[in-house]
Amino acid sequence: MLTAITGINWGDEGKGRMVDLLSETYGIVARYQGGNNAGHTVVNPLGKFILNLLPSGILRPEVTNIMGPGMVIDLEHLNGEMDKLRQAGVSISPDNLKISDKAVICLPYHKMLDNLEEDRLGDAKFGSTRRGIAPVYGDKYMKRGLRMGDLLYPQAMEARLQSIVEWKNLTVANGYKAEAIRVEDVMAWLKTYGDPLKEFVCDTGLYLEEAAQAGRDILFEAQLGALRDIDFGIYPYTSSSSTIAAYAPIGSGVPGRKLDKSVGVMKAYSSCVGEGPFTVELFGEEADRLRQAGGEYGAATGRPRRVGPFDCVASRYGARLQGADEIALTKLDVLSYLDTIPVCIAYQIEGEQTEEFPVGPRLAFAKPVYDYLPGWKTDLSGCRRPEELPRQALDYIRYLEKTVGRPIRYVSVGAQREQYLQMG
Repeated sequence: MLTAITGINWGDEGKGRMVDLLSETYGIVARYQGGNNAGHTVVNPLGKFILNLLPSGILRPEVTNIMGPGMVIDLEHLNGEMDKLRQAGVSISPDNLKISDKAVICLPYHKMLDNLEEDRLGDAKFGSTRRGIAPVYGDKYMKRGLRMGDLLYPQAMEARLQSIVEWKNLTVANGYKAEAIRVEDVMAWLKTYGDPLKEFVCDTGLYLEEAAQAGRDILFEAQLGALRDIDFGIYPYTSSSSTIAAYAPIGSGVPGRKLDKSVGVMKAYSSCVGEGPFTVELFGEEADRLRQAGGEYGAATGRPRRVGPFDCVASRYGARLQGADEIALTKLDVLSYLDTIPVCIAYQIEGEQTEEFPVGPRLAFAKPVYDYLPGWKTDLSGCRRPEELPRQALDYIRYLEKTVGRPIRYVSVGAQREQYLQMG
């Protein structure tokens, strides 16, 4: 079984929590895109973990974790992330972590360029995490990147880096008037943070292909959500990679394989980190109450998330993009403080009502149209079966299921691993 876990909305849907849960029945977890701009939060008996680069299956000792060729990897950050997990008692070795030799390295000058450009843009910024993601993906497609496999051939890597740095300084020194990049500094960084990772580097595509041929189950983990996809999201306020389930085999290294199942993850309300249109956004006291109830602060950045009611229009679009066979609904328990729960069922755009999600300049003119459902005002954290939920909570789940057009299979009612239930 090849299964993808993806986000339906703007990211931060709770994918890490679901990967941690479902990885119990999968032997392999493969992350296939993005970098340390991800922030996947997992709570288990060992503690609370925020994973930026490592697949969420790393917290299960029996799971093999893959960092695929579609990823961009900050070596310094990865070393630090691995050290923190090891200090918490998590075992990490080449037996349970394999890094693609084709994954591109996110270098210090990528982060520098990210910061320089965001500062230059000022109020017109895209809302970058400032972790170098857009610059490094740009270099990848300009064929100016260094890959993890290059760490194994330092002399050839340095010769290539000479040309890359000369090209980069045309922008850094001559454009931004910043301090020029020095090859020796980059090589020293690569040695310091790259050498400890060499033993993890391999052809992950071959490993996954052999695993698939042997009938092993593989779980693919995405970063961000459908609305941040570079092709189908709210461009230009997107990530720089494909967040779509169909890209999972490609970004993991097995492009000839097809998914057996796509599980889309969405919250019981809406949240958004970063810039761009967010039709259902709440402000003031109403937003503060929801943000506090849900702990809505970016796992990667710590930034307060923009929040709002559930958006059926955006979620239908995201579920369609992800080809979601079923849905995992997270954070239902957060809404327990509400007497009445608003749900966005359509948009008003220039005098017309639509239930289809518009991508492009038209989205900026959208106004939400709400329906209202009764709240349940009851703590849900102890519920483990659908029949234990209050009727109003069940009605809310079925309402979302109907309006999004996908069956809701899993419902989380708390942050702990066991705080979830399966719908019939």
